[in-house]
Amino acid sequence: MTLERPDLSEVEAEPRRRRKLVRAGTMVDQMVRAISDRIVTGIMRPGEKLDEVSLANRYDVSRTPVREALRQLAAMGLVDRRPNRGAIVAVVKPDDLASMFESMAELEAICARFSAQRMTAQERRALEIEHRAAAQLVAQRQEADYELFNSDFHTRLYRGAHSAHIYELATSTRSRLAPFRRAQFRLEGRLEKSWKEHDLIVDAIIRGDAQAAGDAARNHVALVSVASAVFATEPGDAETSVDG
Repeated sequence: MTLERPDLSEVEAEPRRRRKLVRAGTMVDQMVRAISDRIVTGIMRPGEKLDEVSLANRYDVSRTPVREALRQLAAMGLVDRRPNRGAIVAVVKPDDLASMFESMAELEAICARFSAQRMTAQERRALEIEHRAAAQLVAQRQEADYELFNSDFHTRLYRGAHSAHIYELATSTRSRLAPFRRAQFRLEGRLEKSWKEHDLIVDAIIRGDAQAAGDAARNHVALVSVASAVFATEPGDAETSVDG
């Protein structure tokens, strides 16, 4: 199974100035992903200073994309930006993370329920095909490719709800949780469990069972929350890191 990749042909046809903006944006996205993963997995500890110059040197960029990356990380709650004092790694408390996942679970339940009611036959078929193909990624333990599939799977649910407002709420909430949702796949057996949880959602949507689809989606995110909780920072750990 080859997962869909962006078609860059149109980008290449655009003016030089536009191509530079695309590359800059991609670099910021890559930095946000890399830094957030290091924070979530504990490589960067709460209270650790995030120096713009050091980050610029590390990723071989100017300070401008570094500032934008830190701004996005602050919006995600992973970085604290202090006036005239720079940025530090934020403390992500278990209660805060649980609250975000609780909201995400309800949003996903709404999306799955509406998808069961509103998805077109073509959308249902595409969802089922992609889901079945992802079983190969699990069998081959292709974590990175499954992660891409997982993101696409949930986006299909958000779009399948056919509600612009709900789509916006779901995607913005997911962006804040993205590093934790990625980190879950580092846990033993999580790929297999994720696919099986998706299977219940897909089956319900194909059958047009809105209640079952919503329940399956809510339970799925609740299980993701439990799996991701290990990456939250306990208060004692944060104090230890900041103090010493």
